[in-house]
Amino acid sequence: MVKKKQGLPEESDLVLCTVTKIYPHCVFANIDDYENKQGMIHISEIAPGRIRNIHDYVRMGKKVICKVLKIDREKGHIDLSLRRVSEGQKREKAEQIKRQQKAEKIIEFVADKLKMDRAKLQVDLVSKSPEEYETLHDIFEEFIVDDSVLKGMNLPKAVYDMLSETIRQRIKPPEVEIEGEVKLKSYAPDGVNVVKKILTTAAKTSEAMTIRYKGGGAYSMTVMHSNYKDAEKVMEKTAELIGAEAKKQECEFGFQRVEKKQKKAAA
Repeated sequence: MVKKKQGLPEESDLVLCTVTKIYPHCVFANIDDYENKQGMIHISEIAPGRIRNIHDYVRMGKKVICKVLKIDREKGHIDLSLRRVSEGQKREKAEQIKRQQKAEKIIEFVADKLKMDRAKLQVDLVSKSPEEYETLHDIFEEFIVDDSVLKGMNLPKAVYDMLSETIRQRIKPPEVEIEGEVKLKSYAPDGVNVVKKILTTAAKTSEAMTIRYKGGGAYSMTVMHSNYKDAEKVMEKTAELIGAEAKKQECEFGFQRVEKKQKKAAA
């Protein structure tokens, strides 16, 4: 359930399209993410290698994920490519679509429970959603950790109550994942056991903490939590514990943070 975008996409954007016309040497498709926009896929951009029959690769009404190749802004022409979309990009876009469909199911459920028109409720929610949220699923996901986003939409009480209850039932809180790297080395005769004991004890500080061996005396520390603040506390506490114990055991110790990664809400 994406709010239709105005204007034109940017080159290299990934867009969900619906095939509307098929010719021997090209395909035309509506760009679903944008209001009243259509693109053209030349046969050379359908798939690698020689294509004998274009119908072997596309069919009318098929949903396809395309890359925007070129835009003529004066004429409004948009050139698209199917073959330049990697499998990873397809999976990422497909996941976005899955999230949108989940939001649609939530709205359909709420509308049916309240005996409302599904389309009307959808349009009403989209029209009242804050501009910084691209999809209603983004709003629902944010609601799990901050209910002010839904309250700020000024929905009728019955709609708000049913929607908030349904969201909490069907969408799990988003998780953040932060990483750190510990370097720990002992020169004691039983150094391997010393290091193992320190790390085993440290891993028990929180169920959110996972410690794995990377090689060369380096260990990966991963914390998954519902918010960064608490994740950082777990990471900091664990690193301090390892450092303190390493000092007691006369071990070499080093710690550094690794770039944070945002985890998507569970489907």
